Amino acid sequence: MTEILIFKHVPFEGPGTFREELDKRGLRYREVNLYKGEVPKNLDGCGGLIIMGGPMNVYEETEYPFLIAEDRLIKEALTKKIPMVGICLGAQLMAKAAGAKVTKGKKKEIGWYPLHLTEEAKSDPAFKVLPKEVEVFQWHGDTFDIPKGAVRLASSDLFPNQAFRMGNNAYAFQFHIEVTEGIIREWLGINEKELEGVRDYIDSKKVLAESREKAAELKKLADNIYKGLFDIFIR
Repeated sequence: MTEILIFKHVPFEGPGTFREELDKRGLRYREVNLYKGEVPKNLDGCGGLIIMGGPMNVYEETEYPFLIAEDRLIKEALTKKIPMVGICLGAQLMAKAAGAKVTKGKKKEIGWYPLHLTEEAKSDPAFKVLPKEVEVFQWHGDTFDIPKGAVRLASSDLFPNQAFRMGNNAYAFQFHIEVTEGIIREWLGINEKELEGVRDYIDSKKVLAESREKAAELKKLADNIYKGLFDIFIR
């Protein structure tokens, strides 16, 4: 049985609710801690990739050299058409590996924001069951262009490129569908220094209060997305 690899860039950004779906479907998986030097030589025997987020940027390869090897592995996955899902930094790394630009956004998007689905999303296996607008959790400052040949699936008011699909087995999400209230609380504590620079328009206490109210709805949204999304790993 092939194995799905979950690429982690920091210890506190793990698969979250992805793990529950993987277990429910009986899919074999393994977390790979890239930040500890656990970098596979290749993807032989890999049945899929889930690429998590992280506080670093895709262009910080000098400070985080594992990003160089990861870029190579993502390109290998694209060439071999290995099923793949990227979240936040993972989405940016997928865009970069596919030849698209990744740049700093005008301002950081941290907290709960409306997500607008595109017309193409109406026929997408993972998004077609969703309403035209949903609310999701965001935590990022960078953005990506849509790779050539990919389909844009969602946007937000601050960042027009929020999700794309390449072919029928590779998805990239800028937003976080995998988080729980507990994960968000942990991030708010760990990333205090980052939040200090955006307190003029982001209130961490408000973000936490909203998370208590909205995390359950996000879980329902994620479950609906997972119904179609995780089919890419069992084709």
